[in-house]
Amino acid sequence: MQLHAEIVTVHTKHPFIIARGGQSEYRVVWVRLVDSDGAEGWGEASPSRFYGETADTVMVALQRLAPLLAQADAWSIEAVERELERALRWNASARCAVSAALHDLMGKRLGVPVWKLWGLDAKAAPRSSFTIGIAPDEATLRSRVREAAHLPILKIKLGSSWDRDVLRIVREEAPNVILRVDANCAWTAKQALGMLDALNAVGVDMLEQPLPPDDLEGIKFVRDRANIPVIVDESCLIAADIPKLEGYVDGINIKLAKCGSLREAVRMIAVARAHGMRVMCGCMVETSLGIAAAAQFAPLLDDADLDGAALLSDDPFRGPGFVDGRVEMGSGAGLGVTRA
Repeated sequence: MQLHAEIVTVHTKHPFIIARGGQSEYRVVWVRLVDSDGAEGWGEASPSRFYGETADTVMVALQRLAPLLAQADAWSIEAVERELERALRWNASARCAVSAALHDLMGKRLGVPVWKLWGLDAKAAPRSSFTIGIAPDEATLRSRVREAAHLPILKIKLGSSWDRDVLRIVREEAPNVILRVDANCAWTAKQALGMLDALNAVGVDMLEQPLPPDDLEGIKFVRDRANIPVIVDESCLIAADIPKLEGYVDGINIKLAKCGSLREAVRMIAVARAHGMRVMCGCMVETSLGIAAAAQFAPLLDDADLDGAALLSDDPFRGPGFVDGRVEMGSGAGLGVTRA
């Protein structure tokens, strides 16, 4: 297989700010795998500096993978993914792009969506939340919430100096939606404990990653005192991280850019289920190509946060994923993605 990659620059409709920063411009990497018979599979890398990757490091990593992929059998996805992990252990988003492209190629050759190859039921896909980033002022926050108030589930980014006011304002503007909260590691255990009454007052039904990733004792302290599920994102990258979380959290948030492949994501779901945990899949700021890869296993999830492409003003692709708060699986072969 020949590997082709290019950096694609996209922009969000509003600056996407979380507790550790953000911006309006994002660089992702579009990967194409072309086999000897001309068949072509697509994938996307959506790197995060938090995990040590940028679009530039992805491009370098993919150059290293090119010789390996040139000799690989496109049907042997499990074996190829093992080789990719050995070659690039710490470049998860780069590996994920190749994994998605391999699955896309397989589905296209067989003429069916990947989710059908996995024997899944599209009707079982959960609704997806839509994320409201940290706003600079009240007027901006109210405007952004009004734009999204017709959606069923809103996820509110916290970790600012006015978190309590944010919750109040969001509930005023969206009185009927399900509210979830993500602090992106910004709080201490004491701060999180002090926020529980405010979360309860507006009916928040899930708290995500309130504390830094390694503070599991602190997370457990909060979880034991909260009357809503506490799930972790940054504390859980791959399936091997899950057993140590048992008894500390209620669930995990999977992201392809963290775990490195579609098959690893499915393994994480199985391991989390075995430990009695709630399972969610989230995303970075991604195009429809990146979201379509995660959508393939959506029926296996309890919760979804697959709104990355819906945040964009200039998505260069069309494909399955977030549609009015639903996860639409699509009927196109492979990932079902085309150019916009």
